[in-house]
Amino acid sequence: MSTSDPQVHSISSVPANLAEDQWRRMRSYFWQMSTRVVLILVAALFAKGWLLWVCIAGAVVLPYTAVVFANAGRDRSERDTEAVLPRAPREIEAGQDVPTPSHRVVDHEEPGTPMPPARTDDPAASA
Repeated sequence: MSTSDPQVHSISSVPANLAEDQWRRMRSYFWQMSTRVVLILVAALFAKGWLLWVCIAGAVVLPYTAVVFANAGRDRSERDTEAVLPRAPREIEAGQDVPTPSHRVVDHEEPGTPMPPARTDDPAASA
């Protein structure tokens, strides 16, 4: 095996360590804020007309984008995920009758608890 191969192969999908991620985010934020300072200086010292307004707009928008990009740190993972689709509910096949109980179902009641009033649509209650 040759030791002159500088490329390191990754065998897992582990993201970069926290220090590298923070350094990348700080560097990105630094360059965007440096660009904002340059835009403010150009707007204050050199720009006239429409260029002045472009520099001001850039200086206003850059802090928002810098914070959004800096806070989107470790969320940039490229994992291969598959969607899990829910199963369709089972259906009753045509021609099958749903069995109906031939007896009245009575819930168990603890002694001393009041009975609920009888339903008016229950034929057994009116008999």
